[in-house]
Amino acid sequence: MNASIDAVRVAGTPQGPVPVVILAVDGEDDIVPIFIGFNEATSIARGLEAEDIGRPLTHDLLLDVMEELGSRIDRIVVNEIEQQADGRGGTYIADLHLQTPRGETVIDARPSDSLALAARTNAPIEVTEDVFEDGRDDSEKFDQLESIRNVSGEL
Repeated sequence: MNASIDAVRVAGTPQGPVPVVILAVDGEDDIVPIFIGFNEATSIARGLEAEDIGRPLTHDLLLDVMEELGSRIDRIVVNEIEQQADGRGGTYIADLHLQTPRGETVIDARPSDSLALAARTNAPIEVTEDVFEDGRDDSEKFDQLESIRNVSGEL
């Protein structure tokens, strides 16, 4: 299923504020929220806005190294949710599909890192049907959350 980064917001939780990247899925009203760390959220937001801060951040550096070695990101696939033992939530798993001088290769990567790279390259983002069904949520729940840009002093 084709997806895109709709927003990077901050949700209030009992443990405190937690960034969440909102994936919109083509043809669906529901979204897939993925809760991530502040550094990753900041990096995704910067990538979406093509913000250059001078020195490369980790995701910029990784992209520069990949390109220098003749590789490019073909697509990002969020392909699994590993459920927690208590049945609540889970950890998302993603694959980074690359075209390299030796052919296509697939690298296991955190969705937050993969999405930060996709934000910088406009690489297609996909979610599997299972991930969509297991992770889907009502978009209205997330519409009123604060943008990461308004919360993080790093941007």
